Amino acid sequence: MQIIKIETFKVPPRWLFLKITTDDGLEGWGEPIVEGRASTVEACVHELSEYLIGKDPMRIEDIWNLLYRSGFYRGGPVLMSAIAGIDQALWDIKGKYYNAPISDLMGGACRDKVKVYSWIGGDRPKDILDQAKKAKENGFQAIKMNATEELQIIDNYSKIDNVLERVALIRAELGTDFGIGIDFHGRVHKPMAKILAKELEQFRPMFIEEPVLAENNEALKEIARHSNIPIATGERMYTRWEFKKILQEGYVDIIQPDLSHAGGITECKKIISMAEAYDVAVAPHCPLGPIALAACMQVDATCHNVFIQEQSLGIHYNQGNDVLDYLKDPSVFHFENGYARNLTKPGLGIDINEEFVRVKQKEGHNWKNPVWRHADGTVAEW
Repeated sequence: MQIIKIETFKVPPRWLFLKITTDDGLEGWGEPIVEGRASTVEACVHELSEYLIGKDPMRIEDIWNLLYRSGFYRGGPVLMSAIAGIDQALWDIKGKYYNAPISDLMGGACRDKVKVYSWIGGDRPKDILDQAKKAKENGFQAIKMNATEELQIIDNYSKIDNVLERVALIRAELGTDFGIGIDFHGRVHKPMAKILAKELEQFRPMFIEEPVLAENNEALKEIARHSNIPIATGERMYTRWEFKKILQEGYVDIIQPDLSHAGGITECKKIISMAEAYDVAVAPHCPLGPIALAACMQVDATCHNVFIQEQSLGIHYNQGNDVLDYLKDPSVFHFENGYARNLTKPGLGIDINEEFVRVKQKEGHNWKNPVWRHADGTVAEW
């Protein structure tokens, strides 16, 4: 069996899909994307395709090493996201060849279902309590919300107070056992992150996410001194070698590798296994489309230290099209009492509606994240 064709599809709201076809007629789907840089990743996929045509798709480990190690310059979001989508598609092909879900090919499931959480609020959050209540009414046991709007390296305490007010409302209304993940989104620098983490402790959040940017991870040591809230990070880290350092340092409680950014199924399975050896939990990052979510769920099923899964149904970014629109059978992502059952169909466990993908490709997208500025005119972290 050989790879004969690789196609990419830039589809709304902000995703990039790829399809790999073999000479035996097997097809695999992947989702290689950097949000806001879809065209850049698409170009990288096609550049890497020169290494793939004529190769045996079953040799996934060899192909991963070929794509990663054959270049002198390695890593980074663009290359690793391109590799991730290719890797997902190869696993999809392998599962279909053996007529088994990918999880069965990775040792089998260790759970029947995985807990999921729902995003609430946008980048300018309003009516956040109503959204949290709606999530609970829809059966979710946990939500995640952005902590702040733009925040300078030293800023006003009133912005801290605004965050505390929103979290307090949710905790008071939804009870002590309802999970609240609070995403700092890398918008907060160390001086204010220490204050915010300490003040939030009274509300017992499920975790605080990216309290500082990944390039400032050395600050996590000091933030951990100021708060006992579990610290989560990792969506902007792309290889096991990047995760190795934070695991060794011991200040992170939850890692969040993204299966469409961090080298795909092959690499993230290794990252998650590394984390287990350090007694670190995992909540895979996935504010993306159906292929990325399916890849996450296949790996989740096999990993004991995964405790919750992000998913993007109804997220504020999904304007015009949503996760289920691209599936022939949307029922595979049925959430019940805050859990999603394992995907058991062959490969990724989903059937992509290729006809719809090709229609939406003509529409495409040019999604870019907002550009924010502080009152003094300097560019703010988004």
